[in-house]
Parts: sequence; structure tokens; C-alpha cells
Amino acid sequence: MGLKDVAYCLDPVQWAKEALDFSPDPWQADLLRSPEKRILLNCCRQSGKSTTAAVLSLRTALYRPGSLILMVSPSLRQSLELFRKLSNFADQLDPSPPRSEDNKLSAVFGNKSRVVALPGHESTIRGYSAPSLVVEDEASRCEDEIYTAVRPMLAVSSGRLILMSTPRGCRGHFHKEWQEGGPGWKRVSITADQVSRIRPDFLEQERASLGDWMYQQEYFGKFVQSEDQYFSNYTISKMFDSDVKPLWESAI
Repeated sequence: MGLKDVAYCLDPVQWAKEALDFSPDPWQADLLRSPEKRILLNCCRQSGKSTTAAVLSLRTALYRPGSLILMVSPSLRQSLELFRKLSNFADQLDPSPPRSEDNKLSAVFGNKSRVVALPGHESTIRGYSAPSLVVEDEASRCEDEIYTAVRPMLAVSSGRLILMSTPRGCRGHFHKEWQEGGPGWKRVSITADQVSRIRPDFLEQERASLGDWMYQQEYFGKFVQSEDQYFSNYTISKMFDSDVKPLWESAI
């Protein structure tokens, strides 16, 4: 193993820059170097979260022989987009890593690592076990049953779990983990005004076109209540009082 190979093993950012020709933003570099097992990415559209997840997934496949990486999205089409990013990065490597299986849905590398793209259905997830990494894209739009099925898979492998999305109201497992998941999660929030590639004039056009409710979700990561909600979330929460005793003990 040469000095460059050693450097690549030690520093994923150097590997990404030199081997993949990918120059990460500071938050992306921090994520590539992070050892955290549970990661929440509440990042605006076009922030580069999918690209970063693809780089992380490829690095896991290449530097952890025999690993299983699962890419999950609400639809197979979306999972394939993430998988295609990984495949494109793999093709950029010199030499490109050998793959005994390489199709639109999965790849098996020469070191026995597998990457599989899956649609967001519970039945398709349960057939896999002990993944090294699970990436759930558009997590706010994935069924909660998928998340419930994924969590036990990581018990034996001690694998990583990345949930990445923009918000979709104040509901679902992505919202719950972001708000109530505790210190076990690394939370990354990137808003549109932090991304130099997104022009201010474009954002103004988007605000006018989308309306403030959708604009705040898609570009500033706000968990906002639905516009067609008759009662606000605050009003609903005030309807409950844990200090009031039930009329009948059997109701406890």
C-alpha cells in the first residue's frame, strides 16, 4: 500500500477531492469525516446531501469489505437516482473497482461489498440483515413502517443510519427524531442561504411561486403545519393535560 493509499484510508475528504474530483463544502467535509452512527440531514433542495450520501456509501463499500449498503426512498425511481450517483463516482476512480454484479438496482464489488437500491416499502426491506449503512432519502416522505423495519437490522451490525430530507409538516419519523430523538443523533441543518450555488434572485422567485409555507419547508428546513389545518399544532397540544386524572382508573 502506497503513501497515497494510506492517506486515502485516513482522510475521506482527501480521497473525495483527489480520487473522485469532488470538492465538498465545509458541512459536507465534516459529514464525510464524522464517525457518528445516527445522522439526520435536514438540508434544503440542491444543497448536495444526496451527493454526499453517495460518496459516503461508496467509501463504505470500498473500505469495509463485505459490507451491505441499502439505499431507500419513497419510490424506486428516487432510490435509483441515488444509486446512479454512487455508480458514476465509482466509474471515475482510476482504476475503477471491479464489480461482479452491476445493474440499475445493485452492485457487488470485488471485495464482496453490496450496494442495493430499494423502493420505500416495508416488504422489500425485511429481506436484508446486518447492513453497514442504510441511507433513507426523502425520509419525511417515507412510510413510518419502513423506519420501523430498518432499525432492528442495525442491532447486530452496529451499522450507520442516515435520514435525509426536507420537512413535510410536523409528522412522521423524520420530524419526530429531529425534534425528540435526543443526543444520539448528529443533526445537520443547511438552509438555502448557506449554499453559494443557490442565487438570491432564484430564491425570491421560488418564494413568490411556492408561497411562504412550502418555501420555508423546501429551502429553510422549517417543520411547519399544513396550510389546510383548521387547528394549529399549538392549539391541539393545549387540549391535553397530563395533570388531569382520568374519571375511571381503568382508563389509565
